Amino acid sequence: MRILGLDFGARTVGVAVSDELGLTAQGVEIIRRKSQSKLRQTLARIEELASFYGAEKIILGDPKHMNNTSGERCEETRKFKEALERRTRLPVELWDERLTTVLAERVMIECKIRRENRGKYVDEIAAMLILQGYLDYLGNRKRNEDGENYIYGSEDERGDGVFLPGADDDQ
Repeated sequence: MRILGLDFGARTVGVAVSDELGLTAQGVEIIRRKSQSKLRQTLARIEELASFYGAEKIILGDPKHMNNTSGERCEETRKFKEALERRTRLPVELWDERLTTVLAERVMIECKIRRENRGKYVDEIAAMLILQGYLDYLGNRKRNEDGENYIYGSEDERGDGVFLPGADDDQ
C-alpha cells in the first residue's frame, strides 16, 4: 500500500510518497501556487499523483503550535483536508508536523546545500519527514502487535519512545 505525505503551506505543498512496502518515504515534488486561496490546480495535481502512485491514503501535516494548541494555520489545513477527501475520495489523516521544517533545514545544512537553494527543497523534505514519521509509527505499532517489546509513549532520557528488540517484557 502506498501513501502520500503532504506538507501544506501558504503557497506550496511538499509531496512525498512511500515505497510499496510502507517502509520509506521519498520526495516527489513541490506544488507551487500563485495565491493562497487558489487550490483547484493544487488539488488536481495531488489527485493525479495519488492516482499515478496508486496511493490508498494521504497523510497531511498538522501544524499545531509547540504547546499543542491549534491556530489559524490549523484551520486552513482542516479545510484543505476536507477538500482533499472530497476530491480524491481517499482517507486523509492529520499527522503532527511540529519541527519538521526545522529538521528539514538541518538536513540541508548537513548536506551542504547552499542557503539560497534551500527554499527549493524544504517543503519536499518536510513532507518526507512527516510521512516517514507516520511510517515509523506504523512499523513500531506492527512490531508491538507481533510481540516485540516496543513501549510507545514510554520515555528514555531524551523523551523518545523506547524500542527494545528482544528485551524481556518485565524490564
